[in-house]
Amino acid sequence: MCKNKQNSTLRKGFHLLAFSSYEDAQLVLSFGVLLMYLIAVLGNVIITALVCLAPQLHTPMYFFLCNLSIQDVMYVSSILPNLLAITMTGVTCISFQACVTQMFVFVFSLDTEFFLLTSMAYDRYVAICIPLHYSILVNKRTCVQLAAASWTMGALSSLMYSILVSNLSFCGVQEINHFFCDVNTMLKLSCSDTSPIEIIISVECVFLGLLPFLFILISYIYIISNILKLHTSGQRLKIFSGCSSHITVVILFCGTVLILYLKPKSAYSQEYDKIVSLLYVAVVPTLNPLVYSLRNKEVLRAMNNILCRGCTTDQNSLFKYAL
Repeated sequence: MCKNKQNSTLRKGFHLLAFSSYEDAQLVLSFGVLLMYLIAVLGNVIITALVCLAPQLHTPMYFFLCNLSIQDVMYVSSILPNLLAITMTGVTCISFQACVTQMFVFVFSLDTEFFLLTSMAYDRYVAICIPLHYSILVNKRTCVQLAAASWTMGALSSLMYSILVSNLSFCGVQEINHFFCDVNTMLKLSCSDTSPIEIIISVECVFLGLLPFLFILISYIYIISNILKLHTSGQRLKIFSGCSSHITVVILFCGTVLILYLKPKSAYSQEYDKIVSLLYVAVVPTLNPLVYSLRNKEVLRAMNNILCRGCTTDQNSLFKYAL
């Protein structure tokens, strides 16, 4: 439990400053956070339900998308409700246990999403570049192994950070100048030697962030190269539209995360960091279901089939014609 700011200590809690410097915009910020949270949760739950209920979506791509949606719900639910409470009530305190738990879920989700997006890129690469071997290289067992590896790597990484930060000492007033318990921001408050953790963060950003991102980029270089070899523009457009959703999410998510964690310490201000963090913490999970559903005819058809199971034949035909 938090006490007043003067008596804040490591075990009693921290104070999240969030966007306190924007006092005049707290109402707008609260509404925006609430709207993004509702869209993110509702949209990702709908996608998860559709993938589970619609047989035509039981494919590797939608299997990974289902995992991504589950991860996004965890992601936003660990941060946005607390941010909403801060902006609406002004109560900034968060207990030490809650802070470590939030950090665990954040790192867990961050690393897991990198691997899931990489798995989706691998699926698209095999499907477009070597389609004759698709059923062999991307079978059910491979998909389960890739998803399990993604969740496991994310869990191990987050557990490591939670243990390391839990053993740090903190001095003075514990004000976290962020809207959630970010690892880098918490390290700035510590009286302990944080250089080993900073080295671990740099190494992890390269091996668990930059390398998967480069793998995705290389995959799409081959994919685009193969698309351009197709003879008809209709075929090119159809295949590219199927990949554009994934490319959009990769650029938004991976780009903002890598910029934030690989930039020099002296670059930009903490306020800038908070704005960039809001992009991948709130905006990307909100856009994911919209990008993958509204622009995807297979998802819309699956939704139509489920909604129209009780419809008459004429009504069902009308819905199909509309799609």
